[in-house]
Amino acid sequence: MSIETRNISKLYGKQRALDTVSLSVRKGELVGFLGPNGAGKSTMMKIITGYLPADSGEFLIHGEKVLPGDLAYKKDIGYLPEHNPLYPDLYIKEYLEITAGFYGLKNVKKRVAEMVELTGLGLEQHKKIRALSKGYRQRVGLAQALIHDPSILILDEPTTGLDPNQLEEIRHLIRTISREKTVILSSHIMQEVEAVCNRVIIINRGKIVADGSISEVKSGSLQQNQVVFAEFATPVGHESLLQIPGVQNALPNGNGWELEAASGADIRAAVFEFAVQNQLTLLTLHEKQKNLENVFHQLTQNKI
Repeated sequence: MSIETRNISKLYGKQRALDTVSLSVRKGELVGFLGPNGAGKSTMMKIITGYLPADSGEFLIHGEKVLPGDLAYKKDIGYLPEHNPLYPDLYIKEYLEITAGFYGLKNVKKRVAEMVELTGLGLEQHKKIRALSKGYRQRVGLAQALIHDPSILILDEPTTGLDPNQLEEIRHLIRTISREKTVILSSHIMQEVEAVCNRVIIINRGKIVADGSISEVKSGSLQQNQVVFAEFATPVGHESLLQIPGVQNALPNGNGWELEAASGADIRAAVFEFAVQNQLTLLTLHEKQKNLENVFHQLTQNKI
């Protein structure tokens, strides 16, 4: 395994950010690490990268246990934090040369040139960082995370704030990088993970609640329940919807409701009958397609 954690826990005062979390990531995997805000994603990534110590549990890199104060393993990890820390008054090459110096690299200029080419910074390489767009700043962040050629890359919300064109460019770059490295990508954007990753781990309130390939997680037991979207012309109360035969949960969604069926039930006819009996105009009624976002909501709703 490239990365393995065993019963990792972390507390902030009385708040338990991580609760005996065990996970493993194999060499060459591109894993999406999902969870609502405050679920423990960033805390786990900071523990893996050595920014934070765990309160208990074990952490292994390439099968070797990481001991408190051990810095040697960091040569195997590249990290792009959620808030990409850059020096705006430095030129791109200047910043990357300084970063390379931190790792004691030889042939610094050659390595910087390789990173500029890999991350598509060629046209911008003579600019100061403050003059770059958000997308190009993210590229600089990726370049600094990769400059020492780590075998493991940790990306915390790498596409936040990007426009659609920048988003696709960074996605392509991450997919290219993952051909040779183990990548963990943290995000709360489901479409992002479905587009890029081949495995997903979902964490909620400090515990792993799902782990597997995207197809496995989408077809998991919770996702077997039918979810129907219904929109009415006039307001309908939550308690009224729960009286529909077969409906076990109702969540507001825009101008309508997501109605979750009890196991094995098809509630579309019952919802239509409910509208007729109560003289309601039903504007929309359709079964929601199974996707990662549905699973995420089912695994994390009412638990935060």
